[in-house]
Formats: sequence, C-alpha cells, structure tokens
Amino acid sequence: MELLFVHGALVRDGAWWWQPTADLLLARTGVRSRAVALPSCGETASGVPEGGLVEDAAALRRTLDEVDGADGAVVVGHSYGGTVVAEAGHHPAVRHLLYVSSYLPDVGQAQAAIMSGEPDPVSIAEVGDGTLAVAGYDRSSFGARFLQDADDATQRAAWERVTAQTAAAFVTPTTAAGWEGVDSTYLVCAEDRSTSTALQREHASRATRAVEVPTGHHPFITRPDLVVDRIEALLAG
Repeated sequence: MELLFVHGALVRDGAWWWQPTADLLLARTGVRSRAVALPSCGETASGVPEGGLVEDAAALRRTLDEVDGADGAVVVGHSYGGTVVAEAGHHPAVRHLLYVSSYLPDVGQAQAAIMSGEPDPVSIAEVGDGTLAVAGYDRSSFGARFLQDADDATQRAAWERVTAQTAAAFVTPTTAAGWEGVDSTYLVCAEDRSTSTALQREHASRATRAVEVPTGHHPFITRPDLVVDRIEALLAG
C-alpha cells in the first residue's frame, strides 16, 4: 500500500506539508507517502504555473499509474486537492480516499463556485498573468488564519511555500466524480478558520464516513497522530 497526498490551492511543495504525517505513518505502519506535483501551482520543470484543474488531475492519474496495482493506494485530498481527486475520475489503484477539510464536488462544479458561498472567503486576487494569489495577507495573518495551531517556525515555513496558481484551476467545472463508489473518510477540522465547518460538513455527508478533529486547516502538520489514526483504521477495515 502507498499513500498519495494531493495538496491544496495556492501553495507548493506538498511533501513538506505532509511530512509530519508521512514520518509517523511510516513508523507506525510501514506505508510510504509521496506528494503529487500540481502543474497549476508551478510544480513544473519551468517552475511556472501551467494548465489548471484538468492538468492537475492528469498528474494525479499519472502518479496512480505508477502504483503497484496489487497493493493499491490511499489518496489524501486536502482542500482543493479533493476537487483534483474528483476530476481524476475512477482509477483501479485507488483503495481508499481520505479528505481533509476538502471537497467532493458533483460533476459540473468548479472550485470557485464551491467557495462562493463561504461567509468569510479567503481573499484571492488576480496577479495579471492568468494566475491568482492570496491577497492582503502577510506571514502573521496567514499563519493566524490557516495554521493558528502551529508554532511560529512552522507558520513561517508555510508562508514561504505560498504561491500563485492558474485561474483555470478555480474556474474549470469538474467532468467526473472520482469519489463516487469509493470508500472514503472525511476529516472535518472543527477549528478551521479557512474552510467553514458548514461547508466541510456538507461535503463530508457525501463520504462513506466523517470524523471531526479539534484542529485548524492542516491537521497533518499539527496533529499527525489523529490523521494516522484514521489511515490505520482504513487499512484495517
């Protein structure tokens, strides 16, 4: 079994975000993790954001193609990563899906539309080259919103990984619902200041099961033990 992590919007370096949980997961279960590079976030050979949702989903499918079919994979979608999972469609290597403060969109839903009903949406602005970026935040305010339960050093390192992302990642409607018919667990982050608990619970209702954790938006950084507990339950189930 292998674990693939699909990170959220407007950041890069998925391996860094997932590392605390990757280390604990390997120690407790022997399961290895890797992060999917998302072209729309500039995780490309050129380092420039390219493509959009379709290209991100294709990157996930290529990574799944590399998984040993006999063992399969657990795919974790964080925030926007859940929309990537949906667009990637069904893949024979997927055994379980784990959503963390994420989305299980219906066919035809775009990321921007999903976020449009939030009472306190994250401020995003056009950069002017076909990309978007968080607007009005600095290291301190970003940390307070997205990682209030992390220490200062972690907040600083996270801010260094904030990046621009193509607008196409947000406005492209999904053409598939890769979550349908697949065993899935949704972690509702009860202290999340980024994605409202109401929106989380709406999407969690589409998963096989939901579990609430007392964390902010990134429990795989701040409470890896809780995330690994759920992965172990999936593996045992």
